[in-house]
Amino acid sequence: MARRVFLAAMLVLAACSGGKDEESGPEASASIGPLRKAQPPAPAEMPEPVVDADLPDAAEETPAKPESKNVVDGKAIPPAIRGRWALKAADCKAKKGTDLTALAIDATNLRFYESHGELTRVRESDASRIVADYKFSGEGVEWDRRMQLDLADGGRTLVRRDTGEGAAAGAMRYTRCAE
Repeated sequence: MARRVFLAAMLVLAACSGGKDEESGPEASASIGPLRKAQPPAPAEMPEPVVDADLPDAAEETPAKPESKNVVDGKAIPPAIRGRWALKAADCKAKKGTDLTALAIDATNLRFYESHGELTRVRESDASRIVADYKFSGEGVEWDRRMQLDLADGGRTLVRRDTGEGAAAGAMRYTRCAE
């Protein structure tokens, strides 16, 4: 038992060693014991953190900010993105039901001409961008889709990118409709 504790302590010390070995090259590796050779190399770089609305907020001690148009809670579509948009500017003035390229966005929904997407999971978001999963339904069919919505041109343009099976290729650019 003492021998196992000693070996474990040696492995921990070897793994934590920040110094360089005096020897280098193939000859040096021959002097390393088999337990040390089996250790995987340390990652060269830390991966970027995952942004996920389901994870607890790391800054819970900070006081809450007052409500404003740019408050992002990670559970809703950012306020700056909400509103009425259209692929064709003429559809902004079209009567409801004839506005074929219109997209209405509220806190948790995307409403197209013949389909509706309900927000199910926010992957990333800030005041002018969201990457999220939606559950869609329309014309008797249901499907899931991940979308990235980004504001451009000072908030006058919405750039939409879809991913997943059946997603549209390339970005779609919407014009903000006057309210």
